[in-house]
This record gives sequence, structure tokens and C-alpha cells, in this order.
Amino acid sequence: MSLAVISEVQIAAAHDGDAELLVTLKYDNGGTTLVTLDEYAVRALFDACGTTVPEDLIGASWEHVRDALIASSQRYAGASATGHSGGI
Repeated sequence: MSLAVISEVQIAAAHDGDAELLVTLKYDNGGTTLVTLDEYAVRALFDACGTTVPEDLIGASWEHVRDALIASSQRYAGASATGHSGGI
């Protein structure tokens, strides 16, 4: 299994004006992937890496990014669908 690490971070604005963090993952074979993290995921990533400075994330394992994305998405788990029409 190929391991990846954070090789670059950049702060960007989301469509709603909130800040996001763009994280570039670099794989052993030289390939890269860009991952966008929302505020909730960024907080989880910072906590996991013991930092509050984006540049300190460089070199951290992709597994921290994966776990941050899971934490971010799980905040919606069990949320009530009431109030959401979902229909046409």
C-alpha cells in the first residue's frame, strides 16, 4: 500500500465565503492529490496533529486527513431529516 503525506497546505475561500484548507497529499510514487477540508475537518486535523498552524501539517500522514474527513462527515450522522424537503 502506498503511503502519502501532506506536502502542501493553502488557505482558500469556500463558495459561502468561509475559509477552507486545501491540502496536497504526495504519494511514494510522486503522484499528488488535492483534498479540500472544511472548518470542522481542519479543526479535527489540527487536533490530531497537535498544532494550530497550517504549515506544521506538512509531513503528516494522509491518515490524519482521512480521519478528519470522517469526523467532519459524522457530525451529520443521525441528523433529523425534518425541515428538509428532499422532494421535487
